[in-house]
Amino acid sequence: MRNSYNGYRILLVHAHPDDETINNGATMALYAAGGAQVTLITCTRGEEGEVLVPGLSHLASTQHDLLGTHREIELRDAMLALGVKDHRFLGNYRDSGMMDSPTNDRPDVFWQADLDSAAHLLVTIIEEVKPHVMITYDEIGGYGHPDHIKTHLVAMRASELSEWQIQKIYWNTMPKSVISAGIDAMKAIGSDFFGTEDVNDIPFAKDDSFVTTLIDGNEFVEAKMAAMKAHETQIALDGPFFALSNNLGLQIWGHEYYTLIHGEKSMPFDIDGRETDLTSGITL
Repeated sequence: MRNSYNGYRILLVHAHPDDETINNGATMALYAAGGAQVTLITCTRGEEGEVLVPGLSHLASTQHDLLGTHREIELRDAMLALGVKDHRFLGNYRDSGMMDSPTNDRPDVFWQADLDSAAHLLVTIIEEVKPHVMITYDEIGGYGHPDHIKTHLVAMRASELSEWQIQKIYWNTMPKSVISAGIDAMKAIGSDFFGTEDVNDIPFAKDDSFVTTLIDGNEFVEAKMAAMKAHETQIALDGPFFALSNNLGLQIWGHEYYTLIHGEKSMPFDIDGRETDLTSGITL
């Protein structure tokens, strides 16, 4: 991994505050520290998220969408922890909630947004930022959440519509080998966090062959953990994420996995033939 990423521009497109930290926190911190311009676009404010902290339960009221306003603050603090200075919301789309929930039918939710209208908002940002690399979800949004699926559709559509050609596009990936280790670790402490002992039952667990790229961000795990703690309504300090860290070591959060779906897979590679740098092969 190079020490300097000056001149490189990386765009991440996520659905809700906290998605970016869980999926890409170490990656974002690594490239930001190396001098790359890292831009985060968040498509909703996460108004339908479950509040895990009893002392903040009043935020769960949907009457005034207090949770969305609070999660904006959480996102700001998380980006400070990761060293990311450019973070924006796509528009004023509301969190859609889980698939088939009553909120899916609200006209202001992201799931109901016109695809091209939302994509054109992102095109404007793409043509301003001119990213060399874009990161978003796969076609099922990782696990089927409507906002994740819509984020995938919007990001990919925007990449088609934009006059600026993004050289490499990645989808977040979580390999089965890593999930299996997590299941075993949680089972050892009596937790059924994953809800199954069979990794094949988990929708976001992908065969390891899908991993084209592994970013080793172990040096930035502390920054990632600080960012996770900033998302206080969504990630309990005594919950499963931190239990995984205690049982597998902090490095469980330092390795982040990707599938390259546009652009050329380029050196350097690790011993398993995976890219080790998102910006490899990029022409500045």
